[in-house]
Amino acid sequence: MKALYDVPAPAKLNLFLHITGRRDDGYHRLQSVFMLLDWSDVLHFEGRRDGQISRTDLNVPLPEDDLIVRAARLLQRFANVQQGAHISVQKNLPAQAGLGGGSSDAASTLLALNRLWGLHLSVPVLAQLAVQLGADVPFFIHGRNAWVEGIGDEISPLLGEAALPPQTFWVIKPEAGLATDKIFSDPDLERQKPAAIISGFAADHYGFGSNVLQPVAERLCPEISQALRWLANQGLQGRMTGSGSAVFAPGSRSLDVSSAPKGWTIKQCSNLAVHPLVGWAPKEGFV
Repeated sequence: MKALYDVPAPAKLNLFLHITGRRDDGYHRLQSVFMLLDWSDVLHFEGRRDGQISRTDLNVPLPEDDLIVRAARLLQRFANVQQGAHISVQKNLPAQAGLGGGSSDAASTLLALNRLWGLHLSVPVLAQLAVQLGADVPFFIHGRNAWVEGIGDEISPLLGEAALPPQTFWVIKPEAGLATDKIFSDPDLERQKPAAIISGFAADHYGFGSNVLQPVAERLCPEISQALRWLANQGLQGRMTGSGSAVFAPGSRSLDVSSAPKGWTIKQCSNLAVHPLVGWAPKEGFV
């Protein structure tokens, strides 16, 4: 059975994140733009004939039943696959950062095993499975920068004037992490942001809107404020991405990172036009 090696699972940034209300079931209604980055985890896949799903953590210990294993078993059950897989994980993306690392790992697992096991399931089918793993996972299955609404399940590709121009970003993950549920359950969270439209975003791709989670997150995790001040001292205007502790700012020039506190992860990244695995499943793209 042919093995697949060096399958990327790229990060994403939320260029902005608004909450426009709350559904009757308690879930928040969101608006955001998700953008792919060239900073990735790397997953190695090799087929097993005994039907077992196994995993080796090459650098960072992961929970036994993490999203990678859950994605593999979900696909195996759905397609009634008798084959298994061994997955080795090079975890480069920090946890609790808001960079979508776990969701991206799950999506790359579905796409890679779809090919390894010869299932030929389409993007829409894989995206329906992905919803069961988390709200961000379908975005990585579709594989294009997107305007996202609802609870993360309404995904529209950014085309024409809304398409993202090439840009370099500085991304900082402070040593401290931040759990999503702590932010979304906070009573001070702004939950009634007026609805935005794509044309407004297209007029200012990298300056539009805000992350409404940021004020609460800064109170819960002071290192976020520290990272934003560090960027400001470098002449860069930063903001938080997603619901973790990472912050980012557009910027192509070099920075002296020696002044940053010990334990911070600082990475200069570029955006991606499409996910590296676009085309790994039939009917690629949005349907």
